[in-house]
Amino acid sequence: MEVTTKQFKRCDLVKATGRIDSNTAPQLAEALAAINEADRFRIVFDMSDVDFISSAGLRVLINVQKTCKRWNRGELVLVLVPERIHEALDLAGFVPLFKFYDDVVEAVGSF
Repeated sequence: MEVTTKQFKRCDLVKATGRIDSNTAPQLAEALAAINEADRFRIVFDMSDVDFISSAGLRVLINVQKTCKRWNRGELVLVLVPERIHEALDLAGFVPLFKFYDDVVEAVGSF
């Protein structure tokens, strides 16, 4: 898995490619935690090139969402989520916890 981050004026864009599983989830968690540690809590997560996400990856997303939403500082929004991953999020009951967008520009503009 490869994680890239890009900082904008109002939010940060994070893009992951490949599989997010128990081996690669810590790498994603580290990238997202670095953004939070810099006191930036508005994150757009582009999942267009994610092939698979395990429960470890889902746990990272939930933990980051909790950190971002604490004290109404911001939130983690998901962009271009593949159908299979959206089904996994729905099955786990996580769909109500996130905002979903079909366009990166629209998601960045939501902040």
